[in-house]
Amino acid sequence: NLAPSSEPAASALTPGERKILIRVADGLSNKEIAAALEMSVRTVEKYRESLMAKLKIRSVARLTKFAIRIGLSSLE
Repeated sequence: NLAPSSEPAASALTPGERKILIRVADGLSNKEIAAALEMSVRTVEKYRESLMAKLKIRSVARLTKFAIRIGLSSLE
């Protein structure tokens, strides 16, 4: 369960972090995200690291759950 203190973090996400989070939640690999957004794999890795640190989330599964919870992704 995500703590209520995680909610303000959602508004603190940059547009770039949101783009990465959406694609992580869609199950794309770093390489696939990099190709879709026309950036290097290393840049995607940095965004993902930043997201996880900012949100205090340590797994892709929890990142996905967070994205669904704040409406950036769905189970469909």
